[in-house]
Amino acid sequence: MTIFDAHCDVLSKLLEHPQLDFVNEQDLLDVTLERMQKAGIGFQNFAVYLPEKYAGEFRYVLESIDLFHEKVLASGPIHFIRSKEDLEYAEKNGLTGALLSLEGVDALQGNLAYVRILHHLGVRSIGITWNYANWAADGVMESRRAGLTEKGRQLIQECNRLGLILDVSHLSEKAFWELASLSAKPLIASHSNAGKICPRRRNLSDEQIGSIIRADGVIGVTFVPPFVHAEEPVTMDRLLAHIDHICSLGGRRHIGLGSDFDGIREKIIGLEHAGKYHDLVNLLQKHYSEEDVEGFICGNWYRFYLKHLPAAT
Repeated sequence: MTIFDAHCDVLSKLLEHPQLDFVNEQDLLDVTLERMQKAGIGFQNFAVYLPEKYAGEFRYVLESIDLFHEKVLASGPIHFIRSKEDLEYAEKNGLTGALLSLEGVDALQGNLAYVRILHHLGVRSIGITWNYANWAADGVMESRRAGLTEKGRQLIQECNRLGLILDVSHLSEKAFWELASLSAKPLIASHSNAGKICPRRRNLSDEQIGSIIRADGVIGVTFVPPFVHAEEPVTMDRLLAHIDHICSLGGRRHIGLGSDFDGIREKIIGLEHAGKYHDLVNLLQKHYSEEDVEGFICGNWYRFYLKHLPAAT
């Protein structure tokens, strides 16, 4: 079965360590070309996330995108997904598809021209914050727990105009609800779990999950151990409780995967890197129908992106 992973942080590691080889650098990278091919990852979303020492400078966003081209796209038969047609072409021709997203708009400095530039460069989804506040909104770990700023509302309007997909992972709950009321497109949570199962601020409440489901969005179940289960070590079977809970809320066709590989230090036992995806698929097949498993690991994300990516110009 083909796998669609909605979030990894390979580009952050390549920015900090540009000497790394994306093809098979297995000591320092969780996601490599070799592991993607071994696991059957058909589609991988690569997030542009700036580590703290680079935060706030737009040139590092551009450098990250350059690394995406020079290290990732140049490494093998990988097709850059910017449109519906790109997505279909990759699927029909058995190519690995790579998407670009932005995690945290800090470096855009409130300049909407930068949003348009990123759209021209192929970024197709944007997470407004990481954990803390920026010029657009509060993140989920910001103690004041505020929502969108006026500049943030202008950002939402411009993203809607451009057709950019908006990602609520890391966003404060107040900002989530303000965004949900403003966005013309369904929202996604590229890498978030169910707060009812593991009550962490980074996880979603039942009300948030229900809102995403009703709007026809998708939630990428994430592999970050503290967001899966409160006590470590965390094993793969703990993910099933999150999947079951989202299904119980009507989300069977709204569940995907969002590993957060290369953005996490702790790992789920048996799911330490992208090459272990087969073991997760085998586990899912023991508990769910083939149709459900296909939806969870690829189909639900694929249908969403096929509907919401722009047509090729």
